[in-house]
Amino acid sequence: MKRVVLIVLDSVGAGELPDAAQYGDSGANTLGNTVKATGLRLPNMEKMGLGSIEQASLPVNDKAVGLSGRLREKSPGKDTTTGHWEMAGVRLNAPFPTYPNGFPEKVIKQFEEAIGTKTLGNYPASGTVIIDELGEEHLKTGFPIVYTSADSVFQIAVNEAIYSNEELYEMCRIARNILQGEHAVGRVIARPFVGDKKGSFKRTAARRDFSLEPLGDTILDVLKANGKEVIGVGKIEDIFALRGLTKADHAAGNKACLASTLNWLDKDFEGLLFVNLVDFDMIHGHRRDAENYAKALKEFDDALPRILEKLKDDDLLIITADHGCDPTFHGSDHTREHAPLLAWQPVSEKHRHIGDRATFADIAATIADFYGLPERFNAESFLGEIQNL
Repeated sequence: MKRVVLIVLDSVGAGELPDAAQYGDSGANTLGNTVKATGLRLPNMEKMGLGSIEQASLPVNDKAVGLSGRLREKSPGKDTTTGHWEMAGVRLNAPFPTYPNGFPEKVIKQFEEAIGTKTLGNYPASGTVIIDELGEEHLKTGFPIVYTSADSVFQIAVNEAIYSNEELYEMCRIARNILQGEHAVGRVIARPFVGDKKGSFKRTAARRDFSLEPLGDTILDVLKANGKEVIGVGKIEDIFALRGLTKADHAAGNKACLASTLNWLDKDFEGLLFVNLVDFDMIHGHRRDAENYAKALKEFDDALPRILEKLKDDDLLIITADHGCDPTFHGSDHTREHAPLLAWQPVSEKHRHIGDRATFADIAATIADFYGLPERFNAESFLGEIQNL
């Protein structure tokens, strides 16, 4: 039984894209700048060729085994949904809508009428900042906090002492139904938090994302239609609105997602194990915390040997990212970057660096090729380069 393990290091970009200046992201390099700022070393990924990606600013390992390179995002944007959809084979022709001045009054009014209460906020903000700014007023009034960011998101924050998580999720479903057409944001995000006064508010692990359905068939749909398992770990089920999945584990945080990954690798199945590790982005990148971003990368690197030892000869491991979120950069938003690419099989014996690829969708093309399926998603498989190692 052949398995593909696709691990997305959420936001671990590898250097600005050619059009980064259009996004205000010239000079962004999540991986390389983190390494430079902290002295980080990632010996296990270096053994897979990570140092051959010049922008990683890591030493080249002359004895590396595996395939390395970078992927260019063709779709406009720099958000989670866009990046994951493209690596799964669906590219956007136009970016999802964003709201640098908050949502239109008619949208907020429609949402408030549907949930039966007024709201607070409605401006771009860091999630940790806005709950500190508005958390006490929220506790007094019971009004949900609505906010956005540079990404195409409609976020709803409520205190768990006032609303249950299921009540919050229902608000998100209502918002998702409203936000269609010209206001079809990529994600509606539930952001529950706890605490009883300013300075004590903390977000919980019960976050949920309510995404649009992909705008075309993804590699997930193709694999499922051909009788393969498609297992999502972390927020994968949210990103793809459950479409194309046969099983899912909504584990929260890197530690839980890595434990789930190891558990799935103890099982026999044929298909795709699709894993998102969100902590790099959600906890460290947006807060511009380079030291802890580096620690999280080191924790993943330390866990990598346990993943490798569970892979069988016919298995294929791919490690990549969905966008950047440079913790040394200005602001608090995602950054428009290449994604690093590492690929490895237990039977690999040498290293090959393949440079920059034209689209994230090369991952979808490679997975289809791996299973002998004809779909290529207007992309190019790199399977041949892996199998000749």
